[in-house]
Amino acid sequence: MYIKNLNPMNPKVDTLLSSTINWKPEMEKLRTVILQCALVEDIKWGQPCYTFNNSNVVLIHGFKEYCAVLFFKGALLKDNDNVLIQQSENVQAARQMRFTSLDQILAIEKTLKTYVYEAIEVEKAGLKVELKKHTDLVFPAEFQNKLDQNIPLKTAFEALTPGRQRAYNLFFSQPKQAKTREARVEKTIPQILEGKGLND
Repeated sequence: MYIKNLNPMNPKVDTLLSSTINWKPEMEKLRTVILQCALVEDIKWGQPCYTFNNSNVVLIHGFKEYCAVLFFKGALLKDNDNVLIQQSENVQAARQMRFTSLDQILAIEKTLKTYVYEAIEVEKAGLKVELKKHTDLVFPAEFQNKLDQNIPLKTAFEALTPGRQRAYNLFFSQPKQAKTREARVEKTIPQILEGKGLND
């Protein structure tokens, strides 16, 4: 059905992974598995990202407690093996497959490939996740632009509780000058990516 892909590894990802401290063997294995699925390797949002016809399919990223494969349209996958995780009810499209050891990846390698192939079929069919409108929070442009450009940031922010989201939004919206708003956003991005609230 699928021909094993022998796409060359992207040198930029070689460089990125060589400087990775946490989850290096796990991320290298995930990379090897995903590259067998006829996807093109790149770096987006500072993470290894894999595309099909220029559409994002999966992303490898590491957190403190685990590393993960993020399926951009994971909500559309069947998930027959019940391995996909929705980070919170606020995360609408993306789903994660999480790993805490190399053995865990080896044990589920076949399943991972099956899910990646299904995600490719979703792209081929042009399917889209119908997103519910969030009408309660209107973000300042400085933060909204970051959310639009940075998928891991958007995913991490959506995983926060509504109260934490509101606290950040208020913090970003307060300054009258765009420069100050921008500085506040930049300063708190690492905190959001760690899943922490403004005052945690």
